[in-house]
Amino acid sequence: MTGSNRAALGLRDALVVVAMTLLALTTTAPFLWMIATALKSPDQPILDPAHVLPRPVHWDNFGRAWTEAGLGRAFANSLFTSAAITALTLLTSSLAAFAFARLHWRGRDTVFLVYLGTLMVPTAVTLIPLFLVMRELRWINSYQALVLPASFSPYGVFLLRQFFLTIPAEIEEAARLDGCGPLDLYRRIVTPLARPGLATLAIFTFLGSWTSFLWPLIVTHRQELFTLPVALASFQELHSIQWPLLMAGSVLLTLPMIAAFLLGQRHFIHGIQMGSVKG
Repeated sequence: MTGSNRAALGLRDALVVVAMTLLALTTTAPFLWMIATALKSPDQPILDPAHVLPRPVHWDNFGRAWTEAGLGRAFANSLFTSAAITALTLLTSSLAAFAFARLHWRGRDTVFLVYLGTLMVPTAVTLIPLFLVMRELRWINSYQALVLPASFSPYGVFLLRQFFLTIPAEIEEAARLDGCGPLDLYRRIVTPLARPGLATLAIFTFLGSWTSFLWPLIVTHRQELFTLPVALASFQELHSIQWPLLMAGSVLLTLPMIAAFLLGQRHFIHGIQMGSVKG
């Protein structure tokens, strides 16, 4: 390799590093602004570029946000509902995906396309009918209303079906020769081989339910059932917003999401790669 080629490659690598650095700064800038605002006093300017850094630093904003909005109970509610929704979504989506991918029955592909078509229905369209169903079941202000409607995911079925289709048919045939029925095939063969896909769906579902605001706001009217996003809305008053406390609560809301992604990062990346192999 000549000196000019090495110089060209070095320049290209330097430009890539600069571009990625700028992209990383653009991505992290809102989070850094949120942390800086969370440490300010209420009388400090929020949007003034000359006063970006808090002076002095108010660490007590996190404690005030935790107590004034009742974030302890809200954190427990969010953790319980997110974990329950994630577990039920993995169960329902994997069972449906197994039926669509590995079982042969009349009208399978047609039913799948119809079910997949529900992804095109906006969530706002279904809010009122779903609320009326919850009211008829007398589930308003209950954990059932928070968990069960969100535990069925057409996207989850589609994602896991793509994974199940990548499993070689020879493995399934060998398992059937050994006496495996459909449920044994689902539990012992297909599900273990689809762990990256399950991990990917688990991360997506947990993050989506953790940050869900509109549906919990509609079906819960008692403070003891509020999730974190709904509890944080208490800092938005009619004519003003308590920005430092709101941002302090938002930081607390974000930390479990970051932890969940870091814990499942390896499976998440592998799952995204494998899920696009076969349609």
